[in-house]
Amino acid sequence: MHTSTARYVRHMPAIGATVALTAGMLVALAPAAHAAVGASLPLSSVEAESAVTTGTKIGPDYTQGTLASEASGRQAVRLIAGQRVEFTVPRAANAVNVAYSVPDGQSGSLDVYVNGTRLAKTLPVTSKYSYIDTGWIPGAKTHHFFDNARLLLGQDVQPGDRIALQATGTQVTVDVADFEQAAGAAGQPAGSVSVTSKGADPSGQGDSTQAFRDAVAAAQGGVVWIPPGDYRLTSSLSGVQNVTLQGAGSWYSVVHTSRFIDQSGSSGNVHIKDFAVIGEVTERVDSNPDNFVNGLLGPNSSVSGMWIQHLKCGFWLMGNNDNLVVENNRILDTTADGLNLNGTARGVRVRNNFLRNQGDDSLAMWSLYAPDTDSSFENNTVSQPNLANGIAIYGGTDIAVRNNLVSDTNALGSGIAISNQKFLDPFNPLSGTITVDGNTLVRAGAMNPNWNHPMGALRVDSYDSAINATVNITNTTITDSPYSAFEFVSGGGHGHRVGNVTVDGATVRSTGTVVVQAEAQGAAAFRNVTATGVGAAGIYNCPYPSGSGAFTLTDGGGNSGWSSTWSDCSTWPQPGQGNPDPDPGRNLAKGRPATATGSQDVYTPGKAVDGDAYSYWESANNAFPQSWTVDLGSPYAVRRLVLKLPPLSAWGARTQTVTVLGSTDGSTYTTVLGARDYRFDPATGNTATVTLPNGTALRHLRLTVNANTGWPAGQFSEVEAYQTS
Repeated sequence: MHTSTARYVRHMPAIGATVALTAGMLVALAPAAHAAVGASLPLSSVEAESAVTTGTKIGPDYTQGTLASEASGRQAVRLIAGQRVEFTVPRAANAVNVAYSVPDGQSGSLDVYVNGTRLAKTLPVTSKYSYIDTGWIPGAKTHHFFDNARLLLGQDVQPGDRIALQATGTQVTVDVADFEQAAGAAGQPAGSVSVTSKGADPSGQGDSTQAFRDAVAAAQGGVVWIPPGDYRLTSSLSGVQNVTLQGAGSWYSVVHTSRFIDQSGSSGNVHIKDFAVIGEVTERVDSNPDNFVNGLLGPNSSVSGMWIQHLKCGFWLMGNNDNLVVENNRILDTTADGLNLNGTARGVRVRNNFLRNQGDDSLAMWSLYAPDTDSSFENNTVSQPNLANGIAIYGGTDIAVRNNLVSDTNALGSGIAISNQKFLDPFNPLSGTITVDGNTLVRAGAMNPNWNHPMGALRVDSYDSAINATVNITNTTITDSPYSAFEFVSGGGHGHRVGNVTVDGATVRSTGTVVVQAEAQGAAAFRNVTATGVGAAGIYNCPYPSGSGAFTLTDGGGNSGWSSTWSDCSTWPQPGQGNPDPDPGRNLAKGRPATATGSQDVYTPGKAVDGDAYSYWESANNAFPQSWTVDLGSPYAVRRLVLKLPPLSAWGARTQTVTVLGSTDGSTYTTVLGARDYRFDPATGNTATVTLPNGTALRHLRLTVNANTGWPAGQFSEVEAYQTS
């Protein structure tokens, strides 16, 4: 199982220039519904898959590199021209923000309808900021498929009203819509220095960089005012200290720049609030300071009420940021971290922020050069980090992670990671007391592609050195983890100890595999941890490297639902491998390894199990028979197959002749169902159902295509396998 000394190979975080829950409404975002956990922000989110639609729902899916796997709730709605998704508005609102994806290289717009009436305004959509490639990061694939677009409606809507989004010229996958009542534009504070008085152009046509610099210089000890408008800056600000930068609100005052503040020194007392900074970062270049703040603001500073989007990082913080407060902000669509605190800072509070669609850790503390000390991440909502962790603590002293909501983490990351992974020296390992309290993790944890082996929803990792700090994990809720709930590991492959850990008070609902994934020497005490819907077993306790030392689980009382232990350390349990299967109606083939006797161009075997009915496998042409095979991971009694082609009229009706074969070992195959003709007709969804004989147990499913009346090749856009009839 373990074949390398580099276990969970996560990349080094993005570096600036100085250093090379529910279906339907996401109630966690509605303060009245979920006040204790996550951010309280003036918006309510509604999932597209819970809305009324004429489009096609995709997902759920947890397979790295697929569109559904990066979606909120792992589901979304695909619209082609003329199709729509209609949301019922959950709260009074005059503005909407939509998370969406369009095919690579395409741009367009969505028509917006309010109670059936089309608005003159449209919602722009583009792939410009998506489809990020980071080939230098081991295990990375093309990712960052989604983007966000916002619109002031120009009118008020009330709860129960309907807002529809309709695709026009390009295919659009709609994930989630945020509805809010944006307050009116604020007025200029008395005595402030307006950037327009220094020559800034609110039309966005002229370069306002020097005007902003002049306003900052003139307003020392006071306020720089950014009136409503769009302002273009072509280079970053520096020397910012002892000043407040204030806008009329993040929907009205917008600064367009990919580098807002870049400085290595400041006496501090910088306060930034109530405007938007929207960049033009379309790729990730770690040597570039393409960040909202790169470096420092100085001690006793604050950032609040900001909308930060399309940058590499929101905050890449180095040097003296003591007592910094970052609160009530939205950080969207960064190609790397949302916020990373790179050591030396004390007393930093990051709270009540909303982060979505980060290309690295959404929130991180990294104790490089000196430890981050007495700092915290509190009451933040993190959604859809698509390459790393929701919240990561790399070293530091007396750190707290409290009352955060993290959902839908993707490859190379957990919901929360407490780690001694150093990346660079001099690194300061975890010390003092690390408090992880009151957090909720939903669909968190991911399959690490470097190992084909998962990371848990909450991970404690002695990656480069033993964990000697006191780690207290309390009052945790973990729901629908695709793999394990709690993981204890020495991810660098060195076998370092994980010690002094207490897990006290946790509710675990529906884990794909196990509750505790223990792979390091060390110990942890568990009290009042209850679990339901455990996929395979309560505990996986297998040391890595083999023989490196045991992990001791101490039962402190009050635990229930996870007493069983996975017995075979030579294999990793697959989701639902225990008895009973937590989801007997699931598609066994989705995301599993697929092969074929041949394929045409980009239409590779994995396209038939990626959860996307519009992508497809096509065999080598003019060479029947052709076979397609999927490994289900374990033997299952498969009773039904669903074969699909793309549900488009361009795919004319056709008949494929298919033989179904099965194997338990991947080498000897027997015929499960002889050659039969299956009709695919776009008028009925281009879908064919295959009923298999009762009791057919197989791990490897093979479909051999002998003929196709519509094309000289075997073709499947999805092959689904079910235990249910």
